[in-house]
Amino acid sequence: MNDLKRILLAEDDQNDIELTLTALEDLNIANKIDVVTDGEEALDYLFKRAKYKDRGSGNPVVVLLDLKMPKIDGLEVLQQIRESVELCHIPVVVLTSSKMESDLITSYDLGVNAYVVKPVEFEKFIKAVKELGSFWAILNEPPPDK
Repeated sequence: MNDLKRILLAEDDQNDIELTLTALEDLNIANKIDVVTDGEEALDYLFKRAKYKDRGSGNPVVVLLDLKMPKIDGLEVLQQIRESVELCHIPVVVLTSSKMESDLITSYDLGVNAYVVKPVEFEKFIKAVKELGSFWAILNEPPPDK
């Protein structure tokens, strides 16, 4: 298993990417944060396909997943993660602007570990991401790679 704890951030909004990276880097958790900007790229990363076929061993300790992404939406990404024997135990946190009840229910039906609505205010957004990073990358014990 790769000793470097990796976080996969699947997010298409550049401002949210920068804010999330800033918040996680402020924690000094020494994780590698890989960023993908659409659902298709997220699946390519996770399944080690296309440009990610040589990304190395080990799964991320957590996937921070936006729902409203181009090509393939976050719900489809979550479904494919949960249907995969190799990936099904990876913690997935939906980090989205969607407050739609149907997105919330569907996410939990598909097996999401947590559903967080992105705060609009800068400080609250940073605080929320830091708390997520602290828990999922430091406190939580990730499942072993299969």
